[in-house]
Order: sequence, then C-alpha cells, then structure tokens
Amino acid sequence: MSAEYDATEFVDGDFQAPPKGAYAGSASASGATLSRAPSREEVDTRVGEAQRKLAELKRAQEELERERAGLEETRRRQIEYQTGRAETIRNLTRAVGLLTEAEFTARRDAEQIAKALIDLRDGLSKVEATTDQHWTQDNFNSELTKALTVIENARMEWNAARLKFPALSDTAGGPSGGSGGAQTALGLIDGRGFGELCKLGLALTWPVAAVLFLLGILMLVLRH
Repeated sequence: MSAEYDATEFVDGDFQAPPKGAYAGSASASGATLSRAPSREEVDTRVGEAQRKLAELKRAQEELERERAGLEETRRRQIEYQTGRAETIRNLTRAVGLLTEAEFTARRDAEQIAKALIDLRDGLSKVEATTDQHWTQDNFNSELTKALTVIENARMEWNAARLKFPALSDTAGGPSGGSGGAQTALGLIDGRGFGELCKLGLALTWPVAAVLFLLGILMLVLRH
C-alpha cells in the first residue's frame, strides 16, 4: 500500500505568512529604541570622553609644536653652519693668498734691502777711506783718479738705491727740502744783474770745472 498523503511536505516555510502581530511587535521595539532620549549619565559620559579626546589632541598638538620648533632650530643651525663654513673658507683662502703674496714680496724686498745695505756700506767705507792727506806730487794724479772712481761708484750705488727704494728719495731732502732749496735758489738770483749771475754761476760750478781740468791733465799724462 502507498504511504498516507501529507500536505505539509509541499509547503515552503519561507513563503508562509508570519503570524499575526509579529511585525507589529518588532516595529514597536525598534521605535522604542530610536525614540528613547539619552540619559543624564550617558550625556555626562559622552562629554567626558569628548573632553578627554580634546585634551589628548591638545597634548599631541603641543608635542608637535615643540617638535616643529626643534626642527626649525636645527634647520637654522644647519643653515648657519653651511653659510658660516662657506664664508669662513672664502675669507681664509683669500687671506692666505694675500698674505702669501705679501710675504713673498716682503722677503724679496728684504733681500734687495740687505744687498743694497751691503753695497752702500761698502761704498761708504771706501769713500771714507779716501783722503788727500798722504798724497804727494808723485802719486797725486793716480790717487786723485782712484778717489774720483770710488766716489763715482758710490754715487752710482746711491742713485740705484734711490730708484729701488722711494724712502731714500723721501728722506734725502725731507718733505720741505725741495721747496726750501727752490726758495733759496730764487732768493740768490732775485734782483741780480747778468754780470752778477755769471759770477754766481762760476762760483757754483768751479769745483766741477776744476775736477774736469784735473781729469784732462791726468789723461794727457797717461797718454805720455
């Protein structure tokens, strides 16, 4: 015999209508949850949490501000270091170059001065050694020639030193020596006639003429 027919086997429970009053109960429960006002304790709790979060954010902001200030100070010091290093290297390099050149120039000048001193001292000693106290009739011409040669050599050393070292020209006559000499010369020739000027010129140039005359005699003697 076949089994007894059961009508519930062909019914899907998902498509069955819910019992009466089921939707009404759930809707009323959700409405009660959404419409309920927060209590005083809940509000106080939320306010406390908000204040706590604000305090934490404020502390974090202060910490970031301190970190930012420290980083800015570090950056400023780094810029100061780089700028100061470059400037100091540039200034010291220039100073070393200038002082090296100055040292070289000073050494060269010192060597030239030392050489000039040797020559001038040698010339001075030779000129001071010349004297006419022991000249005789026999050695007069030769001794005079030697003395004039020594004086001329010393004069050449003096003129060469004056050209190399301007300080010698400055101290030769002094700052007012040139103007004083010019005023003296003008005072000598001022108001004098031609004849007096000729006599004055002869008086001033006769030592040179005498030296030239003696040199001429010496040359004649040497030729014979």
